[in-house]
Parts: sequence; structure tokens; C-alpha cells
Amino acid sequence: MAVGLLALAARLAVVLWAGRHFPPVADGAYYHRLAVRLAQGQGYTWLWPDGAATNAAHYPVGYPAALAAVYAVVGPDPIAAMVLNAVLGALGAVAVHRLATGLRSRRLALVAGLLAALHPALVGYTPALMTEGVTAALLGCAAWAAAAGRRWAANSRGRAGRVSLAALGVGALLGLCALVRPQSLLLAPLFGAMAVPVHAPRRGGLLAAALLCTASALGVCAPWTARNCARMGSCALVSLNAGWNLLIGTDEQAGGSWAPLRVPASCRAVYDEARKDRCFEREAWAAIRRRPLAWLRLVPAKLSVTFDYSGAPGWYLHASNPSRFDERAKERLGVLETVFERLVLLLALGAAAPRRGARGGGRGWSARRARRLVCVVAVLVGAAFCLSRHGWVAYLALGAAIWLRRPGLLRAPAAYGAAWGVLLVTAATHAVFFGAGRYAMVLFAVLCPLAAMGLARARAAVLGTAR
Repeated sequence: MAVGLLALAARLAVVLWAGRHFPPVADGAYYHRLAVRLAQGQGYTWLWPDGAATNAAHYPVGYPAALAAVYAVVGPDPIAAMVLNAVLGALGAVAVHRLATGLRSRRLALVAGLLAALHPALVGYTPALMTEGVTAALLGCAAWAAAAGRRWAANSRGRAGRVSLAALGVGALLGLCALVRPQSLLLAPLFGAMAVPVHAPRRGGLLAAALLCTASALGVCAPWTARNCARMGSCALVSLNAGWNLLIGTDEQAGGSWAPLRVPASCRAVYDEARKDRCFEREAWAAIRRRPLAWLRLVPAKLSVTFDYSGAPGWYLHASNPSRFDERAKERLGVLETVFERLVLLLALGAAAPRRGARGGGRGWSARRARRLVCVVAVLVGAAFCLSRHGWVAYLALGAAIWLRRPGLLRAPAAYGAAWGVLLVTAATHAVFFGAGRYAMVLFAVLCPLAAMGLARARAAVLGTAR
């Protein structure tokens, strides 16, 4: 309760300061306009300058729909959207606290919750009518649900039924998350398997839970997919922007980041939204086939602009009102955020390091020892790059270390699997499309439990040395 109240108070304080001074900008302006039309009963449509209104699906519907529900009650005021962001962010901090309760102690869980509650990026992004903070909160809630489902089913009769219910619930949360950020759907098999108790039957139970979770998430998205089939002429699962983004990701001059889309000649006379996106997708794959190595060489740059420096709160506030939030303020917030994020990353690497004194034996001893050694190397490499400009290497090293540590993902506390899954999906998505600092924000909340664990291990090591 204390973590949630603190997180809410911090975010509402930012809303109080920013509310009337920072209007929606960038993608936030589109989300706001779409939400207003939904709230007015005009459907998910776009109003063009000539007065024509057309059905839309370029942007995912989940966040505008949530804003529309608020606007329908209090009116189309961006401050109401900021308050919704604050409430969801506070819920995400509570979820992180509850997720961390399965690690070691109540004190450790409190530290994890406080890290999420006061994270400069998550707090500072509250006025932004953007999706990354909301996604971070929903992913935290889904990870919490998986951990809670595992505990609920662990020591009870009817274990299979409880695991099934837990997987369905986790899937429903991920379905909501997918309506905000479609690639979240890729987490459903892992999060469903994470709901299976550690000592439950392995292969069949894990597969069933993964499939149930995925089916539940798809079920939540299904009504919107059916709408797209009927109104957009394309059965897009959620949105119609994959082709756009893939084509932007082939632009070598953009350096792996977002750039204004260069419309190919073959697509200039295509006006239907679904057909235009398919046209962009065809052109993107054609460009990749022509220069596959050039496209692959962009991957490090894409990961760099995603993970090295977020800066999303300062970027948004400055873009919205540069006179009230100037370059100097943007730089100061960026420094604070970067120091905080790198510290969390460094502590998370400590949590991923092999446990001191862990041993193996028997026939598999050599393989286990090698795995442990590689894990240690990954942690050391990550720590080195964490203190450098190239933070993206440290994030990848963290993913490798979590994968290599013992026990494995599905036997370790759910916090490890959640962090690994979100990191993997984020890195893979933006390696294929294009990167931006705000996209890494979805990872920040689920790293906090590992950071708290790393802090506890560092404290224990220092106290042990002192003694």
C-alpha cells in the first residue's frame, strides 16, 4: 500500500506541475485525437482536413480506448489522461513490489517497489500521452499475475485446474497489453509457463499453460481483429503499421533510428490504409533482399539508440513546450535518468551472477562448470559496458547471464523470467524495425526486482567481507 501511494503521489505531483503547460505532442497528439473521436461515439476513425472521416487502425487501439473511457466521463481533457497514466504507473509499482515478494524478504520487495515508484523515467513520463509507461505497468502486472498464479497452484489440490486459470488470467492481461503494444503478445508462452509451479510435471504442463495463455491473449484481441477484418479490408491482429516501421528500419541514412518515411514510387498512389501498409512491407522486404548485409549492419545502431540512452521524458516535455522545459532542463533530467537506469542495470547484473559457492557434480559437472564460467564472463562484460557509452551491450549481457544462470528460467523466481522475456522481445523487435530510447522504457519496471536482489547480494558481500 505504501509503495502504491508513494508512486501515485510522485506521479500526481508531476501532473500538477505539467497539466496545463504541456499539450499532447508527437504520437500523443494522435492518441488524443483518436480518443476524443471514440469518446464522442464516432468510432476509431480519422478526420481528414477535407472533412472526410475514414476507419483507422494505424495506431494500436488499446491506449486511445482507455483514454476515451476517461474522456467519456470527464471530458476530453489531457490532464485526465495524465491522471490515468499516474494511476496505471502506481499500479505497476505495486505489481513490481508484489512480484519481488517471491525473491527473498519483505525488505527486498520494498526496495524493488520503491525503485519502480520513484524511477525518474517512469515518473517523468507521466504527462506524456504515450504508450510506453502504460505498457511497462501492464507487463509488471502480468508478471505479478504469473508469480501469484504459481504460488496459488503450488500446494493445493486441483493443481492443473488452478494452473489453467492462472494461465488464462495472465493471458488476459497480456492481451490488454498487446492492444497497447502488439509485440507484447510474444511474451504469452513464456509468461504462461511461468505460472506453472516449479515442482509440477514439466513438459506437458508447461506446454499446456503456454498454449492457454497465448489463446487467452489472442481471445482478448479477437474482437478488434474481427473489426479490422470487417472495416479495414485486412485482418490485422491489432494495428496496420508493421510495413511502415519495417520500411523505416531499412533506411541506412537514419542510422537505426526513426526517420520520416520515404514513400516509394510504387506506393504513392495507394491511399487505402491496409493496402498502403502492405505496399510498404513489400518494398521493405525488397530492400532487405537487395542489401541484406547493409540491413544487418544497422542492428547494432538500432540497439544502441534503444538502450544506450532513453531520455524519453525530457524529449517529450521539451517537444511539447520548449519554453517551459528547455534544453538545459532536458539535459539535467537525462543525466539523472541515465545514472539511475545504469545503476539498476548494474545491480540486475549482480542478481544474474551465479550464486557464490554453487557446485555441481556427477556426469554433467564439466558442462555445468562451463555454463557457470560463461555466465560469470557475461556478467563481467555487462558490468564493464554498463559503465560505458555502449549500454546496449550490457543489456544483452544481462539477458545472456539470466539464461545461463541456475536454476533455469522456469525454476527461478518469476522476476527473472519476466525480465529476460521483456528484454529479449524488446531487443528482437527493434533490431528488426528501428530503435528509439522510449522503447526501452517497457523494460524498466521488471528490472527493479532484480536490482533489489543485486543490492541485497552486494550488501551481504560487503557485510561478509567486513566480518
